[in-house]
Amino acid sequence: MVAKITRLISLCLLTLFLTVFFIKPVKAESITLITDAETQQFLANIVGPLYNAAGIPFRADKVYIVRDNTLNAFVSEGNNMFVHTGTLIEADNVNELSGILAHETGHILGGHIVRQQLKLQKMQYIMLGSMIAAGAAAVSTGRGDAAMALILGSQSSAVNSMLHYQIQEERNADESAIKLLDKTKQSTAGLQNFMRKIKKRTAMSGITENPYFRTHPMTTERINHFAEAGKNNHYPIAHRLDTDFAMIKAKLSAYLLDKSKVARLYPQSDNSAAARYARSILAFRQNNITKALDLLDGLIAEQPHNPYFYEIKGQFLFESGQVQKSVSVYETALKIRPDDVVLKICLAQAMLENNPNQNQLQRIISLLQQAQIKVLTGNGWMLLSRAYELNGKHAASLYAAAEFSYSMDNLKIAQKQLENARKAGADKSLSLKISDLEQRIKQELQDR
Repeated sequence: MVAKITRLISLCLLTLFLTVFFIKPVKAESITLITDAETQQFLANIVGPLYNAAGIPFRADKVYIVRDNTLNAFVSEGNNMFVHTGTLIEADNVNELSGILAHETGHILGGHIVRQQLKLQKMQYIMLGSMIAAGAAAVSTGRGDAAMALILGSQSSAVNSMLHYQIQEERNADESAIKLLDKTKQSTAGLQNFMRKIKKRTAMSGITENPYFRTHPMTTERINHFAEAGKNNHYPIAHRLDTDFAMIKAKLSAYLLDKSKVARLYPQSDNSAAARYARSILAFRQNNITKALDLLDGLIAEQPHNPYFYEIKGQFLFESGQVQKSVSVYETALKIRPDDVVLKICLAQAMLENNPNQNQLQRIISLLQQAQIKVLTGNGWMLLSRAYELNGKHAASLYAAAEFSYSMDNLKIAQKQLENARKAGADKSLSLKISDLEQRIKQELQDR
């Protein structure tokens, strides 16, 4: 799923390879998000206590998984937390992950997002002023080299000021992370260990950190700082969610890494639940559906109340063309977690592909509406559009299609779909929704 993240300010804990030639404001860009109920629930259990310790309002639907296998995490306006899949795969345990997310929470706590925006705006004004002054110098002296020197001098000063500012913010976020880990009774050793990974990864790439062009303190400095902090922190590294994290790592690795690497990480000799979980997904990727289902059924027999095993099994069945069986499996998963948005969408999609009757269509629409009320998703709108159309509600179908187009940043298409929805005879309630979306599109176009 591709999500549009507006006014995204990246306050990255881990920037491995950084060369700064110039600074410009971060623009709204598209990033690929993964929707996975098991991983999202796990992350909510990690981030929630950190936000609470920091006094920051927490909502589980504001924690996102970014499909990117680099080591990174960042925050944005609105207390949104983004975690790269690479960070989840590479972290050895919950303590390492908690340390990273505590650092990002520190950025929110310190108000760094808004201040960075203001700093970037100020730097733009400085650079613009230098260009105006340079133009005047060129006119008065007839020397273009003097004008260029003035521009470069002003911009270099602005860049240095911005980098110094960001380095100090990173130090502040590190301090906040140490305090938040202490408040939540977690060890600081994870942060130190993860910094060692960063240093090793950088060295293996043959890149030396340049103390002049960087936005973070030197990695060695941070390792030493966390080691010093650890002298006053005696909490255990082990975490009650380490077993759950092993399952998360196995799932993400099996889906996202090269097949041969997955086989090396989780060999046949490893009979742990996490390894069998990974091998079931690997078997599915290798089109060995029978083996994939056999491994999952073994896990289900051991943990019959784990909804995520049923979710994965439902996916295997659905994508291998066994749609009717997948419906039954998704129903079981939803009974275990009746409020889960992802499971509702998965069940609705499977039911849509199984030639639903009118009663089933009503249930599909209800499931999707419940999911959209809790968390708006592009996929939810797309499925709602199909369900409304099959149910004979053409105007509602066009409206849902317009919401989907809007979520995908296809504003002109969305406008046309809304125009057609009005022509299709939208009732009063739907007309209000259409007007609301028209206004959002108009505002979006004006902002651009």
